[in-house]
Amino acid sequence: MNSMENHYLDLSKCNHSSWEALQKPAEILRNGGLVLFPTETVYGLGANGLDDLAVKRIYQAKGRESDNPLILHVSDFSMLPSIVKDISPLEKKLLTAFWPGPFTLILPHTAQVPSSVTAGLSTVGVRMPSHSIARWLIHYAGVPIAAPSANVSGKPSGTKLSDVQEELLDKVDFMIDGGECDIGLESTVVQVIDDIPHLLRPGKITPEQIKSICGKVIIDPHILGKTEDDVPILSPGMRYRHYAPNTPCLLVCSKDNQKKVAKIKELKQHYLRPLILCSSENLADYSSSLAFSYGSQYNLEEVSHSIFHLLRQVDSYQPDMVFIEGVAKEGLGLAIMNRLLRACEFQVIEV
Repeated sequence: MNSMENHYLDLSKCNHSSWEALQKPAEILRNGGLVLFPTETVYGLGANGLDDLAVKRIYQAKGRESDNPLILHVSDFSMLPSIVKDISPLEKKLLTAFWPGPFTLILPHTAQVPSSVTAGLSTVGVRMPSHSIARWLIHYAGVPIAAPSANVSGKPSGTKLSDVQEELLDKVDFMIDGGECDIGLESTVVQVIDDIPHLLRPGKITPEQIKSICGKVIIDPHILGKTEDDVPILSPGMRYRHYAPNTPCLLVCSKDNQKKVAKIKELKQHYLRPLILCSSENLADYSSSLAFSYGSQYNLEEVSHSIFHLLRQVDSYQPDMVFIEGVAKEGLGLAIMNRLLRACEFQVIEV
């Protein structure tokens, strides 16, 4: 980190007396710079969300397509009137229930929000993080922060600074180390259409939780399927190859655990150096192979916390194929499977 020694802040073991140190990166944000910072979901690559040129630097740094909209992060409800309008009673109910937290709501935006944030749409995604570092950084900046996940587009998101600092070191103006992210998956994204919440990207806030607040929820079919080229992208993570290592990946799914293990054992024989990502319960079944546990199949929070970091590690073992055990598509499992399907570029076998 020598080249960044004056532009690096370690708050991984911080306390409340440390927040004032965030005034320096906040000033960099106000002046058009890029800051890498932690949230409770994943690390973010942030810019002043009201500065068109600064936002365009995000796309350049990530190699991100310009039709892929960004999310604006706010520190409190008082920041909303300047960036969004026409919030309905149901939308207010959702925000009250899930903010601060890993929940993004798509709302009509004001004229202050540049089109570089919205990809030309009339709406913008807005989120209030629960992570103290993120909230104080936004507070000191005094502007909403536009921030996608901190990674080169297509690669797995970073859940600790060491995951992404090398690939972004020369592309940002400041890095904040906040330790490991709690959740490990990007936020849930919802848009209310005709007074019904539509889940566009699953995350820690599950369809079941949304339904408990609103009575119903519609799950977008693109969550577990591809988005056609002529369909506008309403939420990040809907179209392009995401969360993927360089090595090809195959997702193997079954409601029968023994069938799932047997299928992977059968398929891996066709490769010289297969690598397997599996539940801790099945790890011993692959004892003769290069295999890593992503956590218990009965503890999906553990899986969500570790899966991106593991996907970032697999290329270092130089495998010729990665086999990944699928999980149940329920609750948090829907978000995990959404990410794994895209990591595998929809190469999936059901047995």
